[in-house]
Amino acid sequence: MSQVYEMPKAIRLTQRAAERVKEVIARDEKGRRYIRLGVKNGGCAGLEYTMDYCEDKQALDEVVEDKGVTILIDPKAILFLLGTEMDFEESVMSSGFTFNNPNQTDACGCGESVTIVPAAAPETLRK
Repeated sequence: MSQVYEMPKAIRLTQRAAERVKEVIARDEKGRRYIRLGVKNGGCAGLEYTMDYCEDKQALDEVVEDKGVTILIDPKAILFLLGTEMDFEESVMSSGFTFNNPNQTDACGCGESVTIVPAAAPETLRK
């Protein structure tokens, strides 16, 4: 009898993040249906998180459904984002999405860029 391994979600959203994503999508004047997360080279720490509107799923996108929201993850970013919790925080001075990423090893002083070590594939997938 073979064992079925359920792949964990690449990211989880807090309730605040899910509600904010719903608001952002609902307000998009172009009617785009998704937010795509990724990472790109930049900043003094090496990488920056990216969030973009997108109309359609791409063939290799990782699709994460959580708390009534569908988030797409750029396939080049998946190993950088595994295990991340996405939140939305508001204060008197600012508001924005935050990422609690277990793969992040450093961040710049201004908080705009991070150093992330790609996660290893789960042991069951390496066999």
